[in-house]
Amino acid sequence: MAEYDLTMHMIPLLDRQLVFPLLEFVSTKGVYKAEDMLKAKYELLSHTSMVDFTGSLYRQIHDVDELPEEFAKKRAEVIRKLEESEQKTEHIREVIENPEVAGSLRQDKLQNMKLLGESYQCTPEMVLELYNFGQLQYNCGNYGGSADLLFHFSILSTDPELTLSAMWGKLASEILLGNWEVAYEDMLKLKETIEKTHFKSPSEQLQQRSWLLHWSLFVFFNHPKGRDGIVDTFLLPQYISTIQNACPWMLRYLTAAVVTNRRRRNMMQELVKIIEQTTYTYRDPVIEFVEALYVDFDFDRAASKLEQCEDVLDQDFFLTRAVDDFLENARFFFAEVYCRIHKRIDMVGLSKRLGMKQEACEKWIVKLIRDTRMDAKIDFKDNTVVMNPSYNPIYQQVIERTKALVFRSQVLNGAIDKRDSLSSKKPEQKQKNRQQQQQQQQHQKVGRKAHDNAVAAPVM
Repeated sequence: MAEYDLTMHMIPLLDRQLVFPLLEFVSTKGVYKAEDMLKAKYELLSHTSMVDFTGSLYRQIHDVDELPEEFAKKRAEVIRKLEESEQKTEHIREVIENPEVAGSLRQDKLQNMKLLGESYQCTPEMVLELYNFGQLQYNCGNYGGSADLLFHFSILSTDPELTLSAMWGKLASEILLGNWEVAYEDMLKLKETIEKTHFKSPSEQLQQRSWLLHWSLFVFFNHPKGRDGIVDTFLLPQYISTIQNACPWMLRYLTAAVVTNRRRRNMMQELVKIIEQTTYTYRDPVIEFVEALYVDFDFDRAASKLEQCEDVLDQDFFLTRAVDDFLENARFFFAEVYCRIHKRIDMVGLSKRLGMKQEACEKWIVKLIRDTRMDAKIDFKDNTVVMNPSYNPIYQQVIERTKALVFRSQVLNGAIDKRDSLSSKKPEQKQKNRQQQQQQQQHQKVGRKAHDNAVAAPVM
């Protein structure tokens, strides 16, 4: 199933150390050769300061016990930088970790810097060192220290670009630590910052949104509120546009979130519209299942794609734990559409399409009819489900078609009142303008008369 593996699509839009868990997962699934995966991990982390870990990967790749001398030199250099940064930031760290100082800080960053400078001799250069030290800690794999340092920097820094970079670094640190509550809050703050920031070009903002969509997957599929959050975020107009223009493969995760979240089943129609607009650029069995079911009403194709979905989801880092939920809810949607279209349903054929045993399928259908309150009954003699067609009474149709009339009437009345008030003010405004013009003309006449008298006066 390497055909549907999205790792290669995601690598350019993730930080190096966020890519590593994906490579680890793919290695366990045997999607690629073990030797290639070892080399990929080494190449990925060789540009970081995780010298000891990259050294162990080097030993596995080359099957040696001793490392080249360059590893020892790089390790000594990393330790020197850590000690140097620790000394440079020692004073400001002691200051900002003081509870009294932390309590006196406000939202105004300029005021905070003035307070720290006048009372504690902290300079902007010291604040910048917090960023450098946090970045170094992150590169070494010390995510807890990195998160703290970058948090303090983002509170104090007045540089918007570095503050945004620090927010990205803190989010990555919290993700790698598995602090999902904090990561969820950081992600929301970052999203708000991206929307408020005026970037140099639209392409830069598009890139920031693309990064956020990919990084947010770690949070959404691990946080208790994640499945609601991913639907709410991905269906925002600006992020729908981002998916369609920059990363259409993200539609897989939106589709999976809508299918597995039955409380958001009302979003299915909106999802179908997006799929119709996007499938010409990207498609996989998860997306094609919804397309076959809701666009083409091709139940045989939908059943075939549902079988493929199990393998695709099982080999996806973010969706592997949602396989059972997806299959359960996908069968629910399949059976609901199937039952609403057909009057008499053969249980044997339906069980085959759903990939279930007949006895289990019968129990499942009974539960479905009870949960959805369908007007149906099971004929155990013929082994069929008989659907009773339901039509809305005429008075109910009238109510549904006219329920918005009151609101629309209020809007129209408001618009009419506003227009009348404006039209009534127009004659008064015209009269006022006319009076002002007359006064101006009168002043001009008086001025010209005084000028003429001054010119005609004899010279003494």
